[in-house]
Amino acid sequence: MRNKNIKFPALILIMLTSLLACTKQEYTIPDPVSQLTNDCIKRTIGPSIVSLPLEFAYAMALPKINGKLVSAQVEASIAGASGTFLEHRSFYTNSSGVDVPVTIGTPSTTVDKLTKVTFSVDTNASTLRYYYVIPEAARGQSVSFTFTANSSDGKTATYKMGPYAISKMSITKNLAVSNGANAFISIEDMAVYNAASAATNAGKIDLVYLYRAAPTTFTHALVSPASDAAYLPGVTLPSGVNRSTKLRKVFGLQDRNLANLQFGIYIDDVDFKQLDMVDMPNYALGLRAEAGVWVETTDKKYRAYIYVNSINAAGTAVISILRYTL
Repeated sequence: MRNKNIKFPALILIMLTSLLACTKQEYTIPDPVSQLTNDCIKRTIGPSIVSLPLEFAYAMALPKINGKLVSAQVEASIAGASGTFLEHRSFYTNSSGVDVPVTIGTPSTTVDKLTKVTFSVDTNASTLRYYYVIPEAARGQSVSFTFTANSSDGKTATYKMGPYAISKMSITKNLAVSNGANAFISIEDMAVYNAASAATNAGKIDLVYLYRAAPTTFTHALVSPASDAAYLPGVTLPSGVNRSTKLRKVFGLQDRNLANLQFGIYIDDVDFKQLDMVDMPNYALGLRAEAGVWVETTDKKYRAYIYVNSINAAGTAVISILRYTL
């Protein structure tokens, strides 16, 4: 009891001292919107890859007493590829968490670098989504955007986004490979060939897909054409298919883009630059779904990451490829 009586006043003193030491911060109420204003966020994360879209949400508003919105536009520093557009619908989220569209204008038009929506309803606030499909012209470059809102009182608001670095990587997804048929893979073409087509593209064939149920360590495999015959059992290579390609098998590297927007991992340019392929073999056996293989071509022109989307015991698989030009 004596100890409690001594410690209790001390505890109060410590608490009071802590409270007095805290600095009180006043909350400032934001100024209300008194004129046309705008804001923008980039919704897309991960590397910016040619052929994939960058998505933005562009918000604009003005007091009702001042007028209404009449148009919105986005100008890119490099013209977007086909499929670039600015939504002519605004979205709100209902009680079920579903985004519900509300049409506010006519579908957007794109001329060169400029994409524009003209409003057809009276509204003084809207958030529009902008999708910029990255063009080949932007590869290895950077791209910026100027968002602009116009209102009926003659006012204009602009918001700049970027610059954003565009990756040197190329991507192709969901290629079907099959044992003894569409089994020949070209990193340069990012394509799969059968034996006849492989013969006419012999200098581009980097890998052979094959499946062997036994031994159990073999199963699904990617093997260089120049690999030892023990790793190509029963395979007859087309004439001229003889490249020696280095491979490095990995597990747990499920790139989000290759895995069709599953997982939260991204492979970027720097991963290919820092990749160590010294002393790597020219075969990869025992591949599983959601595993992957780093690849370096024999001429060291390309590095790639091949992701295994799915496999089955019938001797087929689905793969996706990220390729980086050295």
